Amino acid sequence: MQTRFILFTIFLYYGLVGLVRGQLPAPGSQKTAVIATLKSHVLAEARWAMQQEPITVTAQTSPRSAGGPHDFFSEGDYWWPDSTNPQGPYIQRDGMTNPDNFVAHRQAMIRFSRIVGALASAYVITRDETYVRQAFRHLNAWFVDPATRMNPSLLYTQAIKGRATGRGIGIIDTIHLMEVTQGVRVMEKSKSANQKSVAAIRHWFTDYLTWLTTHPYGKDEMNAKNNHGTCWVMQVAAFASLTKNDSLLLFCRNRYKTVLLPDQMAADGSFPLELRRTKPYGYSLFNLDAMTMICQILSTPTDNLWAFQTADGRGIRRGIAYLFPFVQNKSRWPQKPDVMYWNDWPVAHPFLVFGALAFKQPDWLTTWKKLDHDPQVEEVLRNLPIRNPVIWL
Repeated sequence: MQTRFILFTIFLYYGLVGLVRGQLPAPGSQKTAVIATLKSHVLAEARWAMQQEPITVTAQTSPRSAGGPHDFFSEGDYWWPDSTNPQGPYIQRDGMTNPDNFVAHRQAMIRFSRIVGALASAYVITRDETYVRQAFRHLNAWFVDPATRMNPSLLYTQAIKGRATGRGIGIIDTIHLMEVTQGVRVMEKSKSANQKSVAAIRHWFTDYLTWLTTHPYGKDEMNAKNNHGTCWVMQVAAFASLTKNDSLLLFCRNRYKTVLLPDQMAADGSFPLELRRTKPYGYSLFNLDAMTMICQILSTPTDNLWAFQTADGRGIRRGIAYLFPFVQNKSRWPQKPDVMYWNDWPVAHPFLVFGALAFKQPDWLTTWKKLDHDPQVEEVLRNLPIRNPVIWL
């Protein structure tokens, strides 16, 4: 009897810890399977990350940026020089990425996300404090050190030569800070975490959230009808989890239930606005990943977004069920192939692993385990901000 009581107490304690963190606990056996699948890859990534020096936005600048050395800058992907007016404003070619755009800051941020995500994952698995110390070298460079830190705003993203010095849709670039903030959350209680740095990082994201929710660019992105609106909610939820902004977390939950899901998902679970694009397969995968992460980040015992459905039955489970057969066998995809990167999708998408855990779907988990966990194509990495499931479990 005493042994049973002790085991029950341990089970209850860890269950409550999961609930306090704002996430529903994953089934133990499936969680173990996820870590076992990723362990060798995580440790290899961590070995690479241990050798990397910090590189922030101050390392490179573009003469086309209207901002300063601490401002993140990027250019509109699908905008090209006009062959009839080479020195004039760029023109749009939807779905076709201009290879001559300035991408150094985006690449640096993705690299930063990869480094912190790998080190945090390795720390979760091994509890080795050396991973934490290396992660904070990079965190300090991006958010604390006055010489190298990035400004907490995105005034100069997705610029278009001759048309705009920046646009709200560039806010999607900072989805790659999500695993940075989650990495901080899983490492902040370690012995090697510098608490002054943790406080400074929280302050940076508090300032960034203020900008995201008050600047016209942020409001425009929040109100976007497609994956951009989804990604605004996803990253605000992740950042607000770090800053412990309960009012923003509640706002994001309500927006998922009253705006994103009813306005974007069709009765069959598809996303019509993404299907209209020239890359419908990739965009559908991307938007489903983002909605899934909203459920993973924001679900609580009293407000479980995994279980939430609209009055006519639309919910995240239906979205995953719609797309899963086309991930399992892409040849069944009913739309035209994407104009670019068709052969590079699918990969090990977060909607598969987190959906499998939430709904106890072994087929989804098996498919996830078989897919590529280490994609190298830059466009795929750019549209796969969640690459370290271990830190989200």
